[in-house]
Amino acid sequence: MTFMPNFSSPEELAAHQLKGLQWTVAHAQQGSPFYAQRLQEAGVSAGDIHSLDDLAGLPLTSADDLRAGYPFPLLSVPLEQVVRVHASSGTTGKRKVLSYTQKDLDDWAVMFARCYEMAGLTRLDRVQIMVGYGVWTAGVGFQAGCERFGALALPVGPGNLEMQCQFLVDFGTTVMCSTSSMALLMAEEIKRRGISEQVKLNKLIYGSERTSDAMRQRISEALGAELFDIPGLTELYGPGTGIECRAHEGIHYWADYYILEILDPATLQPVAPGEIGEMVVTTLGKEAAPLIRYRTRDLCRLLPEPCACGNPLPRHDRILGRSDDMIKFRAVNIYPGQIDHVLSQGQGVGSEFQVHLSRGEDGRDYMHIKVERAPEGGAADDAEVAAGIAKGIKAHILVSAKVEVVDYGSLPRSERKSQRIFDRRDD
Repeated sequence: MTFMPNFSSPEELAAHQLKGLQWTVAHAQQGSPFYAQRLQEAGVSAGDIHSLDDLAGLPLTSADDLRAGYPFPLLSVPLEQVVRVHASSGTTGKRKVLSYTQKDLDDWAVMFARCYEMAGLTRLDRVQIMVGYGVWTAGVGFQAGCERFGALALPVGPGNLEMQCQFLVDFGTTVMCSTSSMALLMAEEIKRRGISEQVKLNKLIYGSERTSDAMRQRISEALGAELFDIPGLTELYGPGTGIECRAHEGIHYWADYYILEILDPATLQPVAPGEIGEMVVTTLGKEAAPLIRYRTRDLCRLLPEPCACGNPLPRHDRILGRSDDMIKFRAVNIYPGQIDHVLSQGQGVGSEFQVHLSRGEDGRDYMHIKVERAPEGGAADDAEVAAGIAKGIKAHILVSAKVEVVDYGSLPRSERKSQRIFDRRDD
């Protein structure tokens, strides 16, 4: 059984997208007072959508709209049709809450099953799910997709390393689903316990945080697993709306369920193909809380070339960071992913790092980067490694930084997202 769509040509996919776009605008306009008002203000209605080019005339929506509409933002169906809600972590202000109909949940499970299929799983695989359950979309998304696909799900959740290791061995887990930080933690714990020979892992599906090439390589070698990056956004169902294929040349996204635009976050105009911009999504069949040109704040680029794997579904690059994560340092705009990239190019560098920003008594800003040395590295090389990183930061990001190489394993590990930027300039 395949969960992949059956489109014979790009034109057939475009026709499907147009039909879905027309339905979404009509559905939102009729069912949601918010969308009805927003569309009226933009001077556009469902009847004005005749081609995909008309998408550009629709109004943009944002996280602010979700918070303003709390607790049931963007709701476009009667409340009695809502069977579940999920929410973001809500680190600032009100949580972003999204409603789901039964069809929404069914569609999400099919999309996630498609992810497992693209990663090359079979129904004989045993999938250990190490991400959060509850109001978050992660755990239940991975589980529902696994069950829809037909593999064995082990819904352990995050943390609890004792149980994780026991299940890896006793159940013969072949696929692990986690954040990259949790995967690194598990790799080190497996080695510490001396159970590597008893673990049968061959694949890791990870998401929720940007991960450098150096960290990917470290995890892959330590676990003996093939890595698959999976994006996830609570507003867009949750994780499972695309995945890295086995060619590992970017992430195929499910263009039959949503349209992806890449816009310049400053001008909100489309960027050229292959250029970096903000991901903006429009759903094509989402009932309870449809998205019309929703600004995700995730930075990425489209990959227009055909993929070596042969799958015709379009691709985007691995997510590079968030437009609202930008650091302003000495008049230079810096994204954490840029620092991550420089560190990935260095020799003798481990996978964990921290960036500390402070303001000196002279009123100037200072950057202090702590990076772990590689497990096989020695302290005698620290000065040379630090100098190389500082040179790379200056060459590629155009700022000066003090670089400190610390012992491997000395920076904190987490089963969730690791904090890597510490800005204390306003303390």
